[in-house]
Amino acid sequence: MVLSKIASQSDVSVHSTFSSRYVRESLPRYKMPENSIPKEAAFQIINDELMLDGNPRLNLASFVTTWMEPECDKLIMDSINKNYVDMDEYPVTTELQNRCVNIIAHLFNAPLGESEAAVGVGTVGSSEAIMLAGLAFKRKWQNKRKAEGKPYDKPNIVTGANVQVCWEKFARYFEVELKEVKLTEDYYVMDPVKAAEMVDENTICVAAILGSTLNGEFEDVKLLNDLLVEKNRITGWDTPIHVDAASGGFIAPFLWPDLEWDFRLPLVKSINVSGHKYGLVYAGVGWVIWRSKEDLPEELIFHINYLGTDQPTFTLNFSKGSSQIIAQYYQLIHLGYEGYRNVMENCHENAMMLKEGLEKTGRFKIVSKDIGVPLVAFSLVDKSWGHDEFEIAETLRRFGWIVPAYTMPADAKHITVLRVVIREDFSRTLAERLVRDITKVLHELDSLPAKLSAKISVKSEENGKNNDTEAGKNGTTVVKKTAIETQREITTYWKNFVTAKKSNRNKIC
Repeated sequence: MVLSKIASQSDVSVHSTFSSRYVRESLPRYKMPENSIPKEAAFQIINDELMLDGNPRLNLASFVTTWMEPECDKLIMDSINKNYVDMDEYPVTTELQNRCVNIIAHLFNAPLGESEAAVGVGTVGSSEAIMLAGLAFKRKWQNKRKAEGKPYDKPNIVTGANVQVCWEKFARYFEVELKEVKLTEDYYVMDPVKAAEMVDENTICVAAILGSTLNGEFEDVKLLNDLLVEKNRITGWDTPIHVDAASGGFIAPFLWPDLEWDFRLPLVKSINVSGHKYGLVYAGVGWVIWRSKEDLPEELIFHINYLGTDQPTFTLNFSKGSSQIIAQYYQLIHLGYEGYRNVMENCHENAMMLKEGLEKTGRFKIVSKDIGVPLVAFSLVDKSWGHDEFEIAETLRRFGWIVPAYTMPADAKHITVLRVVIREDFSRTLAERLVRDITKVLHELDSLPAKLSAKISVKSEENGKNNDTEAGKNGTTVVKKTAIETQREITTYWKNFVTAKKSNRNKIC
């Protein structure tokens, strides 16, 4: 008896994906397909869709590293199948993490003895690092309040309104009141004086930002430390400081080594930094360092033995890849202090070149600072032009550039800015090209009619310069809006319009 088998269509070998049926049949998007497809076809279909993504190196919205050397790429791929949490199975990887923690702790001037090990841990990014640091502050504050017989149910944390959203997540997830110092026009970081005034006996820490996401500016950690030292002396409190150095932690030590923001200040108890930003590693690694063992409550550290040996763990997740930690160690020993300094100097100089090019157009006001993260944040000088920052951002996408436009937080929401982040792989040639393209966009928008909302606002301002009110059609009194109210209304309208447009464009269909 002859046994025969009818091959299914999925068994057919694909010599050319584009000559097969897989490019003319729609694949399931939200359910697993019944049959397999050849690996060549699966690769080609996914790869073709990914072509519609933006170019990561032209994504000037992101602080995250988009280029590494081929040698490091190989190290990453060779270790991509290692689960970091298996410390007993991968002891060398664990040792590399410990080396990174100690190198970074010394970079931040941790007060360590000659043979004393640093206290810290690798994370998947600064968001996790901030959660861990915040939990340590909360638990230490609670323990102290319990020992004193005082209420410990209403902890708060003081920050500026310019903090990254991970601080809001920490406050909401772990039930801590977030007390924000509001921003003002032309001062877009936390005011240390106002922050110190907001501190009370329930404040678990004050969070200072070394490199604001909004404009790259470093907050004055030294002044904050001095103010809190004095307030602690008067009140008997012990309010500490956490420094969110996600962006600036790998910049300040190399460009401004004399700037006091780190463990040289006595109230700084913990610092987080993103390895995947100016630590020059691909996305997926961050670090949190504590001043000493006393600043990390022992009860937050778990011990497990089901992977072979007793292993301490203080993370929000369990399994994670090892490749980014290995890549961080590669960068630290390959570049060394000299290499990191050269990279940061290049970034800073290219940011200054871009700033000068934008200033020469006469159309922009620079809102970023020279001392800070190498980025350029800028807004339009002429608010009656008829076009705004959101239009510039949208038009720049035609040239391939991804440049974000956004409004400032309270109480500066009427200010709209564009921001260009200068990373390691953003060369002087690209900076010059960007200036030329922005100039082209300005000239193109000059030739287009103004947005209707902008026209109406300008006309209203001209007609109502000397009148606060005017009579309506039915005899009612219509209150004239101030220029700043009109500007805020236009900014909100256009922001919502662009957001809706992006949402529709990014929908999966």
